[in-house]
Amino acid sequence: MTMNSPASVETPIAIRLRNFVIVLVVVILSVAVFLGLGTQTDTATLTALAESAVPLEEAQTNHKPTLMEFYANWCTSCQAMAKDMVELKEEYGDRINFVMLNVDNTKWLPEMLKYRVDGIPHFVFLDAEAQTIASVIGEQPRLIMAENLGALAMGQALPHLQSRGQISDIELTAPKASNDDPRGHGG
Repeated sequence: MTMNSPASVETPIAIRLRNFVIVLVVVILSVAVFLGLGTQTDTATLTALAESAVPLEEAQTNHKPTLMEFYANWCTSCQAMAKDMVELKEEYGDRINFVMLNVDNTKWLPEMLKYRVDGIPHFVFLDAEAQTIASVIGEQPRLIMAENLGALAMGQALPHLQSRGQISDIELTAPKASNDDPRGHGG
């Protein structure tokens, strides 16, 4: 006859508690994996968009207007806009070139300098002759992009871009000439 010590016998409550903890851990890990994959989806969408983009050389010579996007895979604003950009490309891609230039690729350094890229996403709108119409930096609402792309496709002025940025109302004037001796300290 074998005797079990009290430490080696699990009570039904202990078994239920252990099983509950195991199920809880599995649920937490499943949620973490799901959320982790969810954040990678936008990067995958951004990568897919870049892979299907029109090459810059082709866009410069095919006589279609162009939307050029300077982006990076790590850019959260670029990732946030990726789904909208895919949808916009599906809607306007037959009339507008969608060009994607990754700022992490030094190959695009001349273009980054030419278009003065100092933030991403940086969008450059080009007419059918590859001349710059306008540019905008940062995350843009889908509706604004769609209306600008619709106008670009029809050769019209872009409705949501200013011709210049905000300027100050202060006018600069030259200081008045003074005959005072500078050694007098204005006195």
